[in-house]
Amino acid sequence: MGNLTSTGPTYSCEGEMWPRTDLIDLLGIIHPIIQAPMSGFGGPGLVAAVSNAGALGSLGCGALPTQTARDHIHEIRRATNRPFNLNFFAHRAPRIDADVARRMRERLAVYYDELDLGAVPHPSDPLPLFDEERLQLVLDLKPPVVSFHFGLPPADKLQRVKQTGAVVLSSATTVAEARELEAKGADGIIAQGLEAGGHRGTFTAGDGAGLIGTMALLPQVVDAVRVPVIAAGGIADGRGVAAAFALGASGVQIGTAFLGCPETVVPAVYREALHQVADEDTRLTRIFTGRPARALRNRLIDELEDAEALEFPAQASLTKALIQTKTGSACAAFMPLWAGQGAPLTRNLPAAKLIDTLVLETRGRLTRM
Repeated sequence: MGNLTSTGPTYSCEGEMWPRTDLIDLLGIIHPIIQAPMSGFGGPGLVAAVSNAGALGSLGCGALPTQTARDHIHEIRRATNRPFNLNFFAHRAPRIDADVARRMRERLAVYYDELDLGAVPHPSDPLPLFDEERLQLVLDLKPPVVSFHFGLPPADKLQRVKQTGAVVLSSATTVAEARELEAKGADGIIAQGLEAGGHRGTFTAGDGAGLIGTMALLPQVVDAVRVPVIAAGGIADGRGVAAAFALGASGVQIGTAFLGCPETVVPAVYREALHQVADEDTRLTRIFTGRPARALRNRLIDELEDAEALEFPAQASLTKALIQTKTGSACAAFMPLWAGQGAPLTRNLPAAKLIDTLVLETRGRLTRM
């Protein structure tokens, strides 16, 4: 992890370089750059380093046990006095189809046998919902920003979150989703294009929902809502940030570009794969968790491309043992190496240096524009 003792530098007049400052004002940050939550890979060290650099660090709490999340938040607060974001999943409990489960267990059995993992387990629900326990975490610790993936929680829970004073963000992959989020009370909307790494934020029905690129989605969402819009998907350098502002964004959310930072908790095989990635090396797949998510191609994706996955997150209960395997070759074959289509642009820079570089690159582009 990075340095967890500094509370960050003092800034002045930095917001003057940005064409719009509504997101800066809303979040209380210096640079309108949000580090994507990247559940499992971005821990307190990354969050604090990003926030101390004047952007918004995000802690992915979707898969974290509640007590672990509490511990991480205390660690972040010891390391920074800057705003940060807690991200939660707003998914529903899965409906488990017995026939789909049987077929998937049969397909996965060959890999379990190969790795000597025993029998493939029966499916379960491995991830916590945004329930009263998770809500109480927010009520107790009052994070400055709370974001949600896969929609928003029920109205009563959302209202209680907002009563803490938290700014609420959520992801949209279509204009209709963006309008729905605004109507339900989101203070800002992350317009997530098809290029983005990790899970799609889609919460509407249909296999084709949300398959829209950032450049097409962003200006339409900007035209459709009044709250600040944050561009996400394929943005990895100052050219992408400047393009997002040219299309009406008030800020950007970046995930894959932070995977090169030493503060991220990334296995060596993951870093090696990122060094070798090409522009066509990512795929959208449901095979890991049951929801569409973009990752680097590997053996599991290629061999199970035609398989019908269980509903999110029940599918993850079947692939969990494969994902947690420790050997390098098995990690490369079975672990979800989440990455967006901008992965070849990833640079190996400390988080603070990456933020500074993005700001300088964007300033140069905006000046020329």
